[in-house]
Amino acid sequence: MKRSRRRNLRAVFAVAAVMLLAGPPLAAGPAGAEPFTMWPIPKEIPEAIDGAIPPPPFPRLQKIPPRAQTPGTSHRFQELREAVMPDPTGDPFFDRWAPDLDRRAPGELLAIRDVTWPAGLLVTTPISRARQVKFATTDAAGRASFGTATILEPRTGWTGSGPRPILVNNLPIDSLGAACTPGMTLAHGMSVATGATDFIPPTTQLALARGYTVIVPDHQGPRQAYAEPVTAGHIVLDSVRAAAHLDAKRFGSSPVAMTGYSGGAIATNGAAKLLGTYAPELEPRMVGAALGGVPADFRLLVGSMNANLATGLFHAATFGIARERPEILTLANNPAQWLATSPLKNVCIVPAAMAGPTFLPMQLLANDPDPFHSPIAEEIYRATKMSDKKAQVPLYIYNGAQEFWIPALGARNLYREQCRLGANAVYREPFGEHAIAMLTGYPEALSWLDARLQGNPAVSECPR
Repeated sequence: MKRSRRRNLRAVFAVAAVMLLAGPPLAAGPAGAEPFTMWPIPKEIPEAIDGAIPPPPFPRLQKIPPRAQTPGTSHRFQELREAVMPDPTGDPFFDRWAPDLDRRAPGELLAIRDVTWPAGLLVTTPISRARQVKFATTDAAGRASFGTATILEPRTGWTGSGPRPILVNNLPIDSLGAACTPGMTLAHGMSVATGATDFIPPTTQLALARGYTVIVPDHQGPRQAYAEPVTAGHIVLDSVRAAAHLDAKRFGSSPVAMTGYSGGAIATNGAAKLLGTYAPELEPRMVGAALGGVPADFRLLVGSMNANLATGLFHAATFGIARERPEILTLANNPAQWLATSPLKNVCIVPAAMAGPTFLPMQLLANDPDPFHSPIAEEIYRATKMSDKKAQVPLYIYNGAQEFWIPALGARNLYREQCRLGANAVYREPFGEHAIAMLTGYPEALSWLDARLQGNPAVSECPR
């Protein structure tokens, strides 16, 4: 019976793959419309896949943990949501949900600890102190949650006018596992879960050497919601609030700038757009936000990252967003549920990227033959793009001219969108694809940030 089921499944996937490859996987849309659209599959294929593979046996629970509670859904659905969450790290600072979160204000401190060792050794630039803060925040649905961040104070004295500036460095975590965060590395030392981009390029080191305080948020949140910009934006802004609660004299009136590349740009973009509505009291202190290689429009990425060498990261990001927006799980067929509840839910960026050579189309993991045009997908595109929100902070946007997985079109459209809304913005298109552009675009972006933190006002290049 099992061999027959496996044969049926292989046949279904083979037929589906042939049909996907036979038709054009990407079709250009008219100017101003959807730039790429994925080829749907025949409706019989999702039915055949679920007929060949049974649902995964994820655990039944008497009580749903806070991180998986989803009002208005069945108990079994909430059990599925809990099953796709990352396994605990073993460190209560990152794992434990406070029982009174709903009574805490965003940014309110929940816990503090000193991590000068080993953080001071890892960042290589001399520091006077490193502390981690745990604070209240809100998730993508506006419900109570928590965030964590590391605050690094330089040993270099500040000789500029006014209080010492703060740089919020939103690193590209781009992972599903709870152990893959910069906070875990800075608290416990390097491990196989440490990302190379935690320290390269050396933004944290250079900022500390310049005399700036650096805040490194774990912006994916306790659910490890990779690529979800609302959750990330809230955590970034609440990390600044938490620093002020920690020490109002040192951190309560400092000018603040933000930066992030790729997955870190998702967080920076979210924070910039949510600043005016979520944390308006921080507006006078925010002097600039630099974001590069920015996945600004998930509709565009459907055509550029699905069913190619980027498909591993594309699937990981979809599962990450589903942790905060569980309606996506209603589209997951049985194989998708098996994957999302398997040990793969704990992968860091490198294993996720290595899944690219599978070339597995997302359509074969959905119970909808055209999932990218479903009502749920349309709502996700709208909610994550936030195209109606003006960034209340000057923007420096850059994207590789030769990008093929995160096309420059998305960054250009973000720049045009923000100019149309009246924001202060600059756009650059350095040479290279995603990895190369991270390096070629870096020096000018860092110089722009430094000028903002030194008190020089940003000059918009938006056409007037």
